[in-house]
Amino acid sequence: MQDDCEGWPFAPDRNRLRRAFERAATRYDEAAFLHHEVGARLLERLDLIRLQPAVILDVGCGTGLITLALVKKYRKARVIGLERASAMVAKARKRAPWFRTLHGLTGEPEALPLADASCDLIFSNLALPWATALDQALAEFRRVLKPGGALLFSTLGPDTLIEFRRSWGVADDRYSHVNAFFDVHDIGDALLRAQLAEPVMDVERLLLTYAEMDGLTRDLKALGARNVMRGRPPRLTGKERWRTVREAYEQHRRRDGLLPVSCEVIYGHAWGPLSQQSRFHHEGPATFPLAQLRRRHPPYS
Repeated sequence: MQDDCEGWPFAPDRNRLRRAFERAATRYDEAAFLHHEVGARLLERLDLIRLQPAVILDVGCGTGLITLALVKKYRKARVIGLERASAMVAKARKRAPWFRTLHGLTGEPEALPLADASCDLIFSNLALPWATALDQALAEFRRVLKPGGALLFSTLGPDTLIEFRRSWGVADDRYSHVNAFFDVHDIGDALLRAQLAEPVMDVERLLLTYAEMDGLTRDLKALGARNVMRGRPPRLTGKERWRTVREAYEQHRRRDGLLPVSCEVIYGHAWGPLSQQSRFHHEGPATFPLAQLRRRHPPYS
C-alpha cells in the first residue's frame, strides 16, 4: 500500500495524523460544528436511498455524534464506527444507548479491518480529506461493500481555508502550511478508477466567521487539523512570520468586522459493484446542483 497519494504534494504523514487525532479526542466536540452540520446534511440524503442496511460502517466516526444518529435511524442494523485514533473510538462507543451496541474499530480508510463484501452501507463524513492514499481508500470502500451496497460521503474541496492558505502564501511560499484538498473532478475520477457504480456528486459552499484568527487556529488544533503534511516546514514558525500571516488575513476582514473562513463541501454517492445488467451505468460521475437533490438549508455562517 502506498504511504501517500501518488504525485500529491500535500499528502499527510500517517503517523503524525494519528497522533494529532489522539490528542484531539478530549476537545474535539468543542470545535466540530462544521463536522456536525455537514454530517446532519449527509444524513438527510439517506432518506433518498431505499436501503435497509444490516451492517453500516461509519468511516471517520470521530467521537460518534453522527454515528449515534445512524444507530437511532437504523435500529436493526449493526453499526460500526471506525477512526484512526483509539481515543476517539472509545468516546464514540460511550454514546450508544444501553440497549444498543456501537461497535468500534481503530483503523485507516486505506486498510479497512473488515472482510470483503461485508457492509450494506458505508457512511463517511469529512474523513476523506485526511486520506493518505485516496485511490486506496476508495478501493477499500468498494472491497467491503456488498453488491448493491451504498457509499455516501462528504469531503472538502480546494477552496476550503483559501483565505488562510493565501495569507500563509504571503508569509512563506516555500513550504506547505495549510492542508489542501482534492478537486471534485479528481474525486470523481478516483471513484471511477475504484469501479464504484453510478457516482453522483455535488458541491456546496459554507462560510464560517471568526472575530480573530486565533479562534480559527484554536479550533483547527482542537480538531486535530494540524499541519501534518509531508511538505510542512522543518522548524517552528517564528513570531515575525506569524505577524505577517495575521496582517495578510486582516485584508480579508468583512464589513461586519468578522474574518471569513470558506468551506467547499463535496457530497458524493455511489453504489457497490454490480453486474452491467443490474443497473444503468453513466459514462462518468454525474454532478447536480444541491437544490435538485433536497430542500436547501438556510445559509450556514
